[in-house]
Amino acid sequence: MSTQLTKDEVQQFVSVKTEAAGDLRIAYYEADSRTDDKAERLPLVMLHGGGPGASSWSNFGPALPGFAEEFRTILVDQPGFGASDKPPVVGNYYRFSADAIVAVLDALGIEKVHVLGNSLGGGTAMRLALSYPDRVGRLIMMGPGGLSLNLFHADPTEGVQRLMDFGANPSREALRAFISTMVVDQSLVTDELVEARFADATAPGAQDAMRSMGMSFWNPETAEDGMLWREAHRLRKHTLLTWGREDRVNPLDGAMVALKLIPRARLHVFPHCGHWAQIEAAEEFREVATAFLARHVERKR
Repeated sequence: MSTQLTKDEVQQFVSVKTEAAGDLRIAYYEADSRTDDKAERLPLVMLHGGGPGASSWSNFGPALPGFAEEFRTILVDQPGFGASDKPPVVGNYYRFSADAIVAVLDALGIEKVHVLGNSLGGGTAMRLALSYPDRVGRLIMMGPGGLSLNLFHADPTEGVQRLMDFGANPSREALRAFISTMVVDQSLVTDELVEARFADATAPGAQDAMRSMGMSFWNPETAEDGMLWREAHRLRKHTLLTWGREDRVNPLDGAMVALKLIPRARLHVFPHCGHWAQIEAAEEFREVATAFLARHVERKR
């Protein structure tokens, strides 16, 4: 497989039906260049974060070829993001999205997967593993939402505050300020990145979808379902928590409760790295993640 893949080369769509949202059209990107000795490995689903203009391609597109050498790799635009439908969120977003991801797996005829999620996608991955344990092999979460419990940092954190600022004033300047909190290396915050994310963040339906997602974490009737740290002790999957040491969205101290409560959890910290480890520490992240997933062995029932 070429080390360069374009979005159009691998973008696909699938129609699914969920109890909460009804009929949905979900976008995904898939690649698989495994050799025979890796053919029995579970597929890998990668779930993006939830900032303005986020999508599976913006988070993981550059990483897709490398992961596809080891696993059948599927990047999914969660509901409300990217090219997927943008329905109002019913209940808490993590459960809403997890149900949609399972519907995608059903439509693709996939029984079980490894799941890797960044930020919002980490929360969805956690909820998926808790609600559908038979569908998940191993779990990797990068600075996950819902599971990160800040012990020393104030809430909202700097990154979350910049996210809220963009919601109140969706300008390029506000978006650049938000993206700047994602990384230590500010050279990654290019004009091209800002323009691409701004276009996606202001596309038809995107702002309404962002507000609906956000309200699912503020509404007292649905917010508690998103406090995944309260259920962390129930997770029995081998779990890799990964964090950028300089994460300004979900700071590193937020990992401690999850690390203590999840029985099979381990933690890898990337130095000189913010919230986008898959971008800022791309090669090390791929090495750590693929080695962890490759140790999975399916046990016969």
